[in-house]
Amino acid sequence: MDTIPMTDETLITHAQGGDMDALDSLVRRHQSWVFNLALRMVWRREVAEDATQEILIKAVTHLGSFEGRSKFSTWLHRIAVNHLLNVRKSEMEEKAMTFTDMAESLDSIQDEALPVETQVLVQEAKIGCITAMLMCLDRRQRLAFILGEVFGESTETAAAALDVTPANFRQLLSRARKDLYQFMNDKCGLVNTANPCRCARKARGFIREGWLDPANLQFSKDRIASVQQQAAVHLDELQDLDRQHAELYRMQPMLAGPDFAGSLRDILARSGFGRI
Repeated sequence: MDTIPMTDETLITHAQGGDMDALDSLVRRHQSWVFNLALRMVWRREVAEDATQEILIKAVTHLGSFEGRSKFSTWLHRIAVNHLLNVRKSEMEEKAMTFTDMAESLDSIQDEALPVETQVLVQEAKIGCITAMLMCLDRRQRLAFILGEVFGESTETAAAALDVTPANFRQLLSRARKDLYQFMNDKCGLVNTANPCRCARKARGFIREGWLDPANLQFSKDRIASVQQQAAVHLDELQDLDRQHAELYRMQPMLAGPDFAGSLRDILARSGFGRI
């Protein structure tokens, strides 16, 4: 007979009492969500891994203050969002790229065909490109879009994570949608077939420019599901005209990412962790 998994609340109670196995289970249950949020915020995989570990360390070392007045996932999401709003700018953010800059960069890449057997690189180019478009939004708009549009979280849940009112969250999401979708309608061949830009014809140029590394895929390895399969969809909050754009992001893979539980255990052991 299958063992029923312990709830977050039970794992937290055990972890607060110093049960490291319970803490490992809690971390492993939620680490992929944090990693996938971080990856979409910073674009570069290794930077996302560092941010995820920092977020999980904050959560674990403050677990003793968790009183259960909200769901653990809501509490963790607030920690993740606060960290990602204030963390040092990533390489992509340092470029302060605008949608105009991105359009010019895409135009500068020569169109070249790739062999059929390298379609995994086309997929990597596609995901990398539309994820890079998110970098043209400011951090709060980017988070609002990822939480509300990509991960399909409710207005109330996403607003709580961003520490804004539901009305303010809807405004952030609306502005992000408008700016992003206008660019995609004007530039992206995935959205508007009249646009000449095609992932398959840009992949080789992305490799040459160092934006895509065939030996170190950022977005196509460790797939566990699509966002669409894992995230709750609040269709009542998505406008019909936005569906085509949103689906491009929701069809992206959810990645497993590294297992942070072991490294966290080592860090906590070195810091003299006993009871949280």
